[in-house]
Order: sequence, then C-alpha cells, then structure tokens
Amino acid sequence: MMRQAGRYLPEYRAIRERVEFLALCKTPDLAAQASLQPIERFGMDACIVFSDILIPVEAMGAPVEFGDGGPRLAQPVRTSADVERLHPFDPNTQTEFVMTALRRTRAALRDRAALVGFCGAPYTLASYLVEGGASKTFATIKAMLYTEPGLAHRLLELLSRVVAEFAAAQVAAGAQAIQIFDTWAGELEPDAYERFAKPYQVIVVERIKRAGVPVILYVNGCAGILERMAQSGADVLSIDWRLDLAAARARLGSGVALQGNVDPTILLTTPNATGAAARAAMRSAGSVGHILNLGHGVLPTTPLDCARAFIEAAKAPSAVAS
Repeated sequence: MMRQAGRYLPEYRAIRERVEFLALCKTPDLAAQASLQPIERFGMDACIVFSDILIPVEAMGAPVEFGDGGPRLAQPVRTSADVERLHPFDPNTQTEFVMTALRRTRAALRDRAALVGFCGAPYTLASYLVEGGASKTFATIKAMLYTEPGLAHRLLELLSRVVAEFAAAQVAAGAQAIQIFDTWAGELEPDAYERFAKPYQVIVVERIKRAGVPVILYVNGCAGILERMAQSGADVLSIDWRLDLAAARARLGSGVALQGNVDPTILLTTPNATGAAARAAMRSAGSVGHILNLGHGVLPTTPLDCARAFIEAAKAPSAVAS
C-alpha cells in the first residue's frame, strides 16, 4: 500500500496554506515532511516522495505554472525550434531539491516503509509540453504524432534520455523503487501506443533496472493495451479501476505483479464499504504479486476514516481470504 500526501490530509492542507505547490516541491525539508505525512498517520508499507512529474520539464527549459486548473506551460512545444530549445540537465544540480528530499525522507523512515520515487513517462510529459497543460481531447499532441511523427519522435527521444537519468538519480538518492506514470498513454489507440509510448517506456525502464530497483508502470485507461504494457519490462503494472484485477491476471499470467485498483470514489462512502472494496480487490488479484492501491489518486474530499479503513483492511491477517 502506498499513497502520496494530498489535500485529503489536514496536515498537508496546513502546509499548503503557507506555501505554494511548486515551492513545496522545491523545499526539501517541507517535501520530506509531506512525504512522511501518510506514513505517520496511517502506516502504509511504502512512502512516495513528494514531488511532481513536471519537475524535469521545467529543468529542461519549459517553465510550468501550477494553479487551480492544473499545470500550465506558457510556451508549448509545437515546432522543431521549440524542441531545440529544450535541453538535458544534471539531476543532481538542477533538481537537487528532489534528491535531498529523498535522502531526508529515507533517513526519517528508518526502514518503517519502502521509499518510492517517481517520474512521468516520455509520452505523458510530451502531452503536457505540446498541449500547454492538461487536455480533454489531446488533439494537439495527436496531430503532431500523425502529421509530424519525426518531430514527435525527436521530442520523445529527448524526454526518454532525460527522464531515465532523472529516475536513476532518484535511486542513487535513496529511492527503493520507481513508479513511471504514463497517465495519458491510455488515450492512444493501440498502434499509436506501440509507436509513441512503449518504446520510450522501455528506455526508462531499462535504465532504472540498471540502477538496481524494481519498476512500476501506471497507465490510466489501460484495458486495451495491457499486454503491450507488460512488454515494457516493468516489474509491476499499475492499473485503473475499469479493469478487473482477475481479468488482468488471466491475461498476463504470473510473470508480472499488479498494483491497484479500487475506484477512488468508493472512499467517499463509508469505512465498511471501503474495507469491503479493498478486500474484494485483494481476492480478485489473487496471491501472486499484488500491491493494494487505488486505481488513481485519493480525492481531496476523502474522509480520513475511509482512508484508514482501506489500509486496515489490507493489514488484516485474513484480508485476502475474507
């Protein structure tokens, strides 16, 4: 079980009343404090460093603003000249604050929980860069893929090199596993996923494995590409709630672990319903390699009692059998 801190925690909201989101990510003491909040309150098995997937994008020369509507990039990347202005960077210099937060969090954990780092996958980062922020249709990035594939591949190749080294630096700083978020790759049709997402996932996965830790890959809306996800080489596939865990296991066999996949809205109901959903997910996943988690992030209005019930259900000795 693992979960990054967020607005469902009053102690996190207290920090955010004083500090803007990006400043929180860039202040190692505060980022480490936020990273530890779910562990201190709930005692999860894994702790996720507090950061954001767009941190490397900013270090590459694409400024990011975070507001109520999500991230916004004032200078979208849509031409060859736009790609040329992006550049690799030294993760231990330009993003030293992430590495320091990892080291401080690892020291504070004292082996109470595993420490997980994370990064955005090249395609998802490219989506933000090209769209200029979040999107409902992803029309601009998809138009680039289909009309200027060479340009798209140049951008994705650059991002894959940058993200791979950023992830490896997190391992050197103390991360014991890395989760890759290719959140928007599920918006691609399968052949486009094969061409524009999977090859660049593979580059990042292979670099992390050379660094010596397991890799978790998440794609939102992955039902149509599940077997292709497994070809990335990731040790764990994290899946959303639209796909039954037993069905995923039947399709994949026992060679890869699963993570997920309770619908986050179930945690808006009652502790009893939440616990039942957690136990159902564990039964569905079976006894071969499963990390209980949600199928996406914790919603800000989630009651603490329901979050606690989710974790307690997982920790119960008879959780899978009940």
